[in-house]
This record gives sequence, structure tokens and C-alpha cells, in this order.
Amino acid sequence: MGRILAIDYGHKRVGLAVTDPLQLIATPLETIHSQDLLAYLKAYHQRDPLDALVIGMPKNLQNEATDSTSAVVGVVRRLRKEFPGVPVHEIDERFTSRMAHAAMLAGGLGKKDRRDKATVDKVAATIILQSYLESR
Repeated sequence: MGRILAIDYGHKRVGLAVTDPLQLIATPLETIHSQDLLAYLKAYHQRDPLDALVIGMPKNLQNEATDSTSAVVGVVRRLRKEFPGVPVHEIDERFTSRMAHAAMLAGGLGKKDRRDKATVDKVAATIILQSYLESR
């Protein structure tokens, strides 16, 4: 079995999370610059084949598109083109950043660490991935 990788896409940063080989546990991977996403995923997929990609789809409280939605739709299109054999799943990402802050607070992270947006993005990607795993 390959791993499943989750993406919390932002215009500047991308949070990434990955499962274990048995696809049971979601773990934060890292935060990268959004321009480096495809190159990073290609290199990762060569090292450790991916069974699926999961990306958070931004929506507002009325379940409508946000300012970021069109950028994510473009990324999804590129992912499907670059990784034709890897399914790309879209997951509603509403409240993931807020949930990430709450999880970091509950985990005992200090105020300085909770303000680190790169850490928030990794944790948000982990929440997106865990949500996907639970929905299967």
C-alpha cells in the first residue's frame, strides 16, 4: 500500500500531511512554498509512491466558493494532469485552521509556536487528511 498525502493549499504556503503505509494515521509532513508544490510532490512520489492525494477545498459558511477556491481548482487540475494514475480527492476545509489552533493549544504548544503559520498549515493538512480517512 502507498501513502495518502494531504494538501492545505494557500497562495504563499502549502501545508502537507501524509499517512503511514497502512493508511491509518495522519501525520504532519512539512510546509513548503506554493510554487514548489508540484516539484516536491513529483520527488516525493518517486521516493514513496502515493495511492491518493487529498486537497482541502475552501468554501464559506454558505458552502459557496471563496477567493481562494479558483486557485485550488487550478491546482487540482494540474495535479490530475501531472499524476494521472493517482486519484485526487477534494475535502471541505472549512474551520480547519481554527481546528488546527485548537489542537495545538490542546497539545500544549506555546503561544509562539501557535502563531507560526507554517505549523498551522501542517496541522490543518493533517486535519484534512484525518477527515478524509474517517470518511472512507
